[in-house]
Amino acid sequence: MGKNEGRYTSGNSEPTTDPMRPHYLFLPFALVASTLASGAMAFGLSDPFSTEAITPPRSLLSPTTDSTNAPCKELPPEAIFGVLEVVDLALCQNPKTHESWANARAQAAQVGVAQSVFLPGLDAKLAVSRADSGTQTVNQRSASLTLSWLLYDFGARSANLENARQLLSAASSTLDATVQAVFLSALQSFYNTQAARAAVSAALESEKASRESFTAAEVRYKVGTGTPADRLQAQTAWSQAMLNRIKAEGTLKNAYGTLANVMGLDASQPLKLAEIGEATPDASFERDIEALIAEARNRRPDLRAAEAQVKAAQSNIDFTRASGLPTVSLSTGPSWVDSGNITSNSSSIGLTLTVPIFSGFNTTYKIRSAQARAEVASAQRDNVRLQVALDVWTAYQNLMTATQTIRTTGDLLASAEQSERVALGRYKAGVGNILDVLNAQSALAAARVQRIQAQLDWNVSRASLAKAVGTLDSRLLNPAAESKIP
Repeated sequence: MGKNEGRYTSGNSEPTTDPMRPHYLFLPFALVASTLASGAMAFGLSDPFSTEAITPPRSLLSPTTDSTNAPCKELPPEAIFGVLEVVDLALCQNPKTHESWANARAQAAQVGVAQSVFLPGLDAKLAVSRADSGTQTVNQRSASLTLSWLLYDFGARSANLENARQLLSAASSTLDATVQAVFLSALQSFYNTQAARAAVSAALESEKASRESFTAAEVRYKVGTGTPADRLQAQTAWSQAMLNRIKAEGTLKNAYGTLANVMGLDASQPLKLAEIGEATPDASFERDIEALIAEARNRRPDLRAAEAQVKAAQSNIDFTRASGLPTVSLSTGPSWVDSGNITSNSSSIGLTLTVPIFSGFNTTYKIRSAQARAEVASAQRDNVRLQVALDVWTAYQNLMTATQTIRTTGDLLASAEQSERVALGRYKAGVGNILDVLNAQSALAAARVQRIQAQLDWNVSRASLAKAVGTLDSRLLNPAAESKIP
């Protein structure tokens, strides 16, 4: 005769327990296990190891005390962007800074993971099974609660924790380096755009002057004092000036798109930039190059990151060695079993000594690999150290050149303007020729472009030197210190 689950069976078989009926053993343990799990989850959502305190802050360099200069502030739609607003928005919205900050937060969490293994673990296990022998059905329930604690491991956990801390230090320094790179990129894009704006203005001035020369040549041609060649040459120069202006306008549009991209905006985002004054360099940045290199090696975040990577690799060697050594663990906990009408419970406590005897030389080669990676990290650190010196040297020489160039182009522009005025005046008076006018205007247009490029080079070179030394921060944007390297 068949069996009906949940009811008594016919014959001589003993009654079975209804699996849906609450049991005096199973239900309380389930409640205890559920409570422990909920408590563990709530505890996990907090920050018991205070990793937030060691997590680097968001993308800030050296924020000023003025709250109006705080990064990530919302700007009105018609805002006019100065260099400070451009840099703030770039640091706030550029995906590169988001990525580096997320990596640093992830590594801070890994420090918490490395600390967690010093604490005991508590596991609950619940099991329900049903055995049907054909004549009898037996429902079995079991439950256990186990506390496990690794007591001693020859320093493997400590080495792993030190490795995590050094990797966090490397991630934090990498974040600083990324922030400075975005800072410099924003400055370069800002000044490139300003230079492109100035180039358009210069092209318009040249076009205006060419049109004036063409008008003068046409007037002389009509009154019979000029030649057709003069008129055609002036018209060609005017057309060339218009072409230069069109190209300058296209370059400006591209510069706006690049600037918006660096700021974390779509390239099509319209931007309004504040006017900037001319650079007025002084000699405050002229310092001993050896002192600058030494300062850079103390400040550069990428070198600090490389140093931390070396220390992390060395800690990884210690961890790998300790991983092949014995461990001592403690385990304890109660257990319950309910099988049919038989119920039993027990508890246990014990120490476990685990001794790795042979692992197919796995540990040996892991140690060799860790040592080789440490050598790689050391070589990379030495390479960064050399690169720091080269960066400072190159940036310093570029700034020296830009300073001398900006002074010379000022004199060049002044003389070119005077030469163009004299040549055009003589031609209008009928005592000069059109070639002198066109040559003078061409020289003036070239002098304007060189002046604009010199201004751009000086602003970018100054920021590049600050980055090379590791001092690129918001002080560079302070108008009072605009011409000084911090």
